[in-house]
Amino acid sequence: MSTIDKAAGGVANFADDTAGASKVVNGFARKIFPDHWSFMLGEITLYSFVILLFTGTFLTFFYEPSAAETTYEGIYVPLTGQHVSEAYESSLRLSFDVRGGLLMRQVHHWAALVFVAATIVHMARVFFTGAFRKPREINWVIGVLLAILAVFEGFTGYSLPDDLLSGTGIRIAQAIILAVPVVGSYISFFLFGGEFPGVDFIPRFYTIHILLLPAVMLALIAVHLMFVVVHKHTQYPGPGRTEDNVVGFPLFPVYMAKAGGFFFLVFGVIALIAALVSINPIWAYGAYDPSPVTAGSQPDWYMGWMDGAVRITPGWFEFSLLGFTLSLNILIPTTVLILFAVGIAAVYPWIEQAATGDRREHHLLDRPRNQPTRTGLGVMALTFYILLWISGGNDIIAHMMGLSINDITRFLRIGVFVLPALAFVITKRICLGLQRKDREKALHGRETGRIVRLPHGEFIEVHAPLTDLERWNLVQHDTHRPMEIEDRVDAGNPSTLYGKIQRRLSKFYFEDRVEPVTPAELAASHHDHHSELETAHADELERGDNPAIGTSQTLHG
Repeated sequence: MSTIDKAAGGVANFADDTAGASKVVNGFARKIFPDHWSFMLGEITLYSFVILLFTGTFLTFFYEPSAAETTYEGIYVPLTGQHVSEAYESSLRLSFDVRGGLLMRQVHHWAALVFVAATIVHMARVFFTGAFRKPREINWVIGVLLAILAVFEGFTGYSLPDDLLSGTGIRIAQAIILAVPVVGSYISFFLFGGEFPGVDFIPRFYTIHILLLPAVMLALIAVHLMFVVVHKHTQYPGPGRTEDNVVGFPLFPVYMAKAGGFFFLVFGVIALIAALVSINPIWAYGAYDPSPVTAGSQPDWYMGWMDGAVRITPGWFEFSLLGFTLSLNILIPTTVLILFAVGIAAVYPWIEQAATGDRREHHLLDRPRNQPTRTGLGVMALTFYILLWISGGNDIIAHMMGLSINDITRFLRIGVFVLPALAFVITKRICLGLQRKDREKALHGRETGRIVRLPHGEFIEVHAPLTDLERWNLVQHDTHRPMEIEDRVDAGNPSTLYGKIQRRLSKFYFEDRVEPVTPAELAASHHDHHSELETAHADELERGDNPAIGTSQTLHG
């Protein structure tokens, strides 16, 4: 045994004797994780956050969080001799003078975009498959908090270079703060250290960006992963998978090897994008100056929906009352909209639980088509978000497509109310149609496209039988019905307000439904299918005796 092996063994024995490490390591090593490509979305979120921590640490070595004025004397000639802030000067020096500095800046920026995108897509997967149900409600709330914190973390990050684009975003943020009744002006004075822009906001944004928000997010991620281990990972229905087990691979060595390789794959893709695609060229924008207004300025994509909401809100929402100016045209599409969206998203697991009356634990995931109302609500929310996001670029769209910006704005003002509702109805109808198709497939088998004529002249299509696993996947899901029976155990008291709301929710969710296939229907269809095969076989024999029938009366799709 080598010296290194002896040292490692000694450390392991010490950790085991003092903290019982062997039990912890053994328990984690045997933890089973299911295997499905959609679970990688959460891994991308985690790995991009790790990349952000590493690259952000590198950037802090060279960034100067100060709004104090200085003269730029760097190698970028167009800005030489200009009076800029120390924050902007250090960002330029980091980009042009520090070896690998520009690459690290771009890796950090791209990783931030990937982190927010992966968080949202991961949450969409959790929502559409029902992974938020009991016992994972708190984990869902943590995910909602992480999503909104990621947005604000990204905003404070791209505000730090103090260039013209980021300064414009900060000015908009100050307007949003001022629109908050009563306390808005006090919050603005505290954050900016007086009148805008002041000299204190960069150090304060810097502290928020590198210390406060990352610490909170790191703690939430740790709790999130702890709950994943405690509750065990969800899985899709399949052979041997029940609500009481997990079918997959152990954490060590299989999953750790796969996860490690996937981390380097994510890091490599982000690094490649950062090396080939420029983002946030602060030298092209110049230092921030409160006086000019830049046309065509756009925030990072995850802030675009808020900008779009402000753009389509009518200006007449601002008025004076009792000597105070109420800027509802800013307050409603920003602060109110954020609080409403976050609140609804956070409590949604309990909303659906009230509608279903189902308080069981769920570890098997749903197919989105089997929950048409939930899927419709999710598509409706995404449609609303996309329309606001498009509105955030209405000036660019008008310029590039030669359209009237006023016409685009009027269309979006109507569209944000009409199109999400339309998307909900269409999505729900599509899901119900897919359920009906699955029901027919479970009862009659797979369509073969082969049509035969029976002896009495009727044409039928021969269906291929499904395997037991294929049929089980189509009929294994639970179905819910509206709460109509007053003495149901899972229903609230119908005379109370909660009971009335619960029944209306239940009716909204489950009034339109497709009943699942019953065992009696499966048995009957199995008998009919055998009769169909016997008839088809007899027809085959008949065609063997009569070639004309075999060529003209059998159609192949």
